[in-house]
Amino acid sequence: MHAFDVLGDPVRRRILELLADGEQTSGAVTDVIRVEFELSQPAVSQHLRVLRENGFASVRAEGTRRFYTVEGGPLGEVDAWLNRFRRYWDQRLDALETELARGRRLTKPSEEA
Repeated sequence: MHAFDVLGDPVRRRILELLADGEQTSGAVTDVIRVEFELSQPAVSQHLRVLRENGFASVRAEGTRRFYTVEGGPLGEVDAWLNRFRRYWDQRLDALETELARGRRLTKPSEEA
């Protein structure tokens, strides 16, 4: 499955957001996803499996609990693809930064008065 096919699903994107904050138990992930998306536990487990099988997440067992962690490998594929387009928003962000700096310089003297 292509990285964008995996990330195309809002549930899987949300799971990755949760995992990006640090290792999570499958139960903790399931609790959040069930509330936000009104999915059953088996449905959440299927999404976790897709993430795991496609390298976006890894799991480790500790007793009966399963701990999931985000894996960066496939995100590199996404980053490489996006890199072709960064010039479009980098220029705009640089221009915004310049304007913000200019605005700070213009307002500074009036604040001191």
